[in-house]
Amino acid sequence: MGALACLTVQTASAAECPGHPDAIGTSRTIVVDPRAYPIIGTMQYRKTLPLEDREVVLTFDDGPLPKYSDQILDILAAHCAKATFFLVGSQANASPEGVRKVRDAGHTVATHTQNHPAGMDRLPFERSKQEIEQGIASVTAALGDGTALAPFLRIPGLRRTDEIEEFAASKGLQLWSADFPADDWRDVSANRVYELAMQRLERKGKGILLLHDIQPRTVTALPRILSELKARGYRIVHVVPATPERPATPTEPQQWQLRPPSEVVASSRWPKVSKFAAAGPAVLPVPGLSDLDWHTADLGAHAPRRGRGVPPATPWPRQTSLPPAGTLAALPIPAESIFKIPESTRVAMLALSARRTTSIAQVRSTEVSSASLAGKSRRHDRAATAQPPTSAGQTVQAPEGASGTAPKPAAQAKRNARSVRVAGLKKR
Repeated sequence: MGALACLTVQTASAAECPGHPDAIGTSRTIVVDPRAYPIIGTMQYRKTLPLEDREVVLTFDDGPLPKYSDQILDILAAHCAKATFFLVGSQANASPEGVRKVRDAGHTVATHTQNHPAGMDRLPFERSKQEIEQGIASVTAALGDGTALAPFLRIPGLRRTDEIEEFAASKGLQLWSADFPADDWRDVSANRVYELAMQRLERKGKGILLLHDIQPRTVTALPRILSELKARGYRIVHVVPATPERPATPTEPQQWQLRPPSEVVASSRWPKVSKFAAAGPAVLPVPGLSDLDWHTADLGAHAPRRGRGVPPATPWPRQTSLPPAGTLAALPIPAESIFKIPESTRVAMLALSARRTTSIAQVRSTEVSSASLAGKSRRHDRAATAQPPTSAGQTVQAPEGASGTAPKPAAQAKRNARSVRVAGLKKR
């Protein structure tokens, strides 16, 4: 920490911001080498700037737009806070004076392509290269001094591709993402921009804040954000590129991670498994039948009376002597008498079988009688239907050759009723 403090190139605190006692100031400036860490920002990558806890880097995209960008510069000046501006080439061509204002105020001037294409990840690679190179040329021309332009690049909408990343690295550019945005490019209120910035910063604890200097809501929210950062103990850090005259700030690789792995976390230093030499396979004696005798028959007789809330004593088995090692347990051969069935049991089984046979025969006899009765009833009904109806005053004559007289209807009904009763008794 002492070495980092000694190598900072620019420091401005609230005490060095005359006329603004409530200013947050700039706590320190760090120098980074783009070739050592070509991609940063945990919104897309695993690495970010080597910040300490509660340190914030302010970044602004899409300028310069004098109507709002100048107000952003005034607010930052009132707090003596330094930031990084990613400027659009076409905006720089329209307002070169705005580019020079950013440089003269001591901020870092970076680039944001030439025309800010919305879907740069869908463009042909040659078109993406053209956007990047023309943006750098336009901002450099607006400055009039190529030494002031930082080799920092942010892709519009963070729409990066592998080819874009490789091209930027080949040009010595550091590709910036962010650690958390405030959504100030959306149609939200200034209060919402403030809330999102502080909520996301609290979750991260440090990092790169993404804002836009062309939005009126950002102009309104920025003073409150800076005041709240100071009230909560956050500090502003300025980032500049390394040059031959200005070497990079010494850092360790783990400092470029938002949350470096702790030395006390088990996953970081997992202990090695010790290798123990086995003396030999353990041989356990074969259990004997006496080992299974728990002698629990008289436990309840001698158990003391338990009071309320006193747990019962656990009945442990008696101590028994183990057989000598190597002794095999022999079980007795089953006797022939085990498989014999007593005579009384055999007689009972035979009687039960006979009763079952008789019951089945009775059920079948009842079913046959019922079927026979139903058949007679159907034949009688068909015969009655076949006789022709008689008119009043006529007499039914018996067929020729028939002897005797026809049975009376009452007698015939009586015999049918007797048959039904007999069939019913048989069924019961």
